[in-house]
Amino acid sequence: MKNNTRLSVNINKVATLRNARGGNMPDVLKVAMDCERFGAQGITVHPRPDERHIRYQDVYDLKKIVTTEFNIEGYPCEKFINLVMDVKPTQVTLVPDPPEALTSNAGWDTIKNAHFLTKVIEGFHREGIRTSIFVDANPEMIVAAKATGTDRVELYTESYARNYPADPEGAIRDFVTAAKEAQKQGIGLNAGHDLSLVNLKYFNQNIPGLLEVSIGHALICDALYLGLEKTVKDYLRQLR
Repeated sequence: MKNNTRLSVNINKVATLRNARGGNMPDVLKVAMDCERFGAQGITVHPRPDERHIRYQDVYDLKKIVTTEFNIEGYPCEKFINLVMDVKPTQVTLVPDPPEALTSNAGWDTIKNAHFLTKVIEGFHREGIRTSIFVDANPEMIVAAKATGTDRVELYTESYARNYPADPEGAIRDFVTAAKEAQKQGIGLNAGHDLSLVNLKYFNQNIPGLLEVSIGHALICDALYLGLEKTVKDYLRQLR
């Protein structure tokens, strides 16, 4: 029987809403605590240099109150690396987004960026921080990720979510192959991007060794209709 996959709630969209009017409504810290109270096993944030959603100060404040796993995503520029070294989250997820990107839209080329990623990961490991590299569902990228010393990879699931409604089996095929390669390489497996109540259960049931999913946009949108508590619990049910 498969162990439950952990749910980490990305709260960036909550910060986007707060920043639209200034002030502190909604309260990002309270939402994080509520997500944990409702059963989420982690909180994810992705601070960007322009602080258009999560601010760097939010990350410091969240570190004080998050009691589950704290996952910080981002491109490893000097400012981001310094933030992570200061905060020392449970996990840092490295994404290849340039600062102006609207959202993540590709995984790392772990072959071309092997030296850079290896150096960054060595630094985080010295501070006892678990590392994950955001990758496409490509076995070659996972093999090369293993060589960097990373603890985990996170599969970029946008193509799965896009193709799932028309062809679930076809949509997930490459992800199953990638997951099996991760198992072969002996590295942990996370996943995220556009996973939702529509497609999450099928993904979880078919991906071997899936440890954690990071979900933000769809979960926060669902919470507008269903309420945050019901939404978090509904997502957790998809993972059991």
